[in-house]
Amino acid sequence: MDFDFSDEQTLLKESVSRWAADTYSTLEQLAAARAEPLGFPEARWAELAELGLLGLPFSEEDGGFGGGPVEMQVVMEALGGVMAPEPFLASVILGGGALRLAGSAAQKAALLPGLMEGTARLAFAHSEVQARYDLNDVATSARPVDGGFRLDGRKCVVLNADAAKTLVVSARTAGGRRDEAGITLFLVPADAPGVAIVPYATQDGGRAADVTLSDVLVPADAVLGEIGAGLEVIERVTDGAIAAVSAEAVGLMDALHALTVDYLKTRKQFGVSIGSFQALQHKAVDMFVALEQAHSMALYAAMMAEAEDPEERRVALSAAKVQINRSARFVGQTAVQLHGGIGMTMEYIGAHHFRRLAMIELMFGDTPYHQRRVVAAGGLVSVA
Repeated sequence: MDFDFSDEQTLLKESVSRWAADTYSTLEQLAAARAEPLGFPEARWAELAELGLLGLPFSEEDGGFGGGPVEMQVVMEALGGVMAPEPFLASVILGGGALRLAGSAAQKAALLPGLMEGTARLAFAHSEVQARYDLNDVATSARPVDGGFRLDGRKCVVLNADAAKTLVVSARTAGGRRDEAGITLFLVPADAPGVAIVPYATQDGGRAADVTLSDVLVPADAVLGEIGAGLEVIERVTDGAIAAVSAEAVGLMDALHALTVDYLKTRKQFGVSIGSFQALQHKAVDMFVALEQAHSMALYAAMMAEAEDPEERRVALSAAKVQINRSARFVGQTAVQLHGGIGMTMEYIGAHHFRRLAMIELMFGDTPYHQRRVVAAGGLVSVA
């Protein structure tokens, strides 16, 4: 199987890598961006739009560039390597993914131009505090009223919700809290009466928010997709997000490994660089092996992110997430060990890589959760 990039993919990689290196080459640049009111500079978001990245996953019929999971992997790996704080995951992959998969022609026409031009952003408000990683656990309710629905409930850890103009909200229109059927997606203006967004900084320097919906009235045409059939869309969006953060983690691990090797070459003890010590060389090689394992599974995740068979897709993405999580923890912890005390200080960029890797390990399902899904399916062979 040929894993080489096409000419177009190579140009995309070079373009986004150049932007990333020019924009966030130092910790000072990253810290200044995070200090902005929304956690990123609006000017940088506009630059991503100019590069065409915000329209990358959307079809040419909708005004996008028709990129697939491999193109998204290229972008996420490059952005991950510099920890770019722009809400690409939240707006384009999560919120934009739901719109791309389930939006009507009218909804896409209303929202996609602003999203691709960088003047509007989306946020995916699905997670609830009691749900843990179970995507079908939705307590937020949507009651039908004349001409629309009234939404009540609370969403937690909604990525970059304070920067969004429109929220993609999951709510239950039928059934019990954990039923798979009866979940519906809605497009809700972030400034609609009854919507309260409480933003906060996350442990990795990003942004999230708790969103409360109190008797929020939305019209009937705010329904995204079919009434009661939202879980399938949520699962596909989440699988795409797993593939995206897998690529981001590879970019982070690659940068952290390079940083560690450079440190081993420059840090001296007993008059020689510590990289000359064979035991530390072995550690650096072990980091590289874990990185390559993660890279392979990130490629697999990209290949399987849009598989038609939902069970095959689900198990493949879970298997990829298990390896990504294991590699992320090993590379991060080993980097800290080889750096010594400086590896845990916030004045050193390597510590920020480690914190983001630790956050990715928990996003969209931790290691035990995804291990259980793979085991329950009988492993990858049974769905091949």
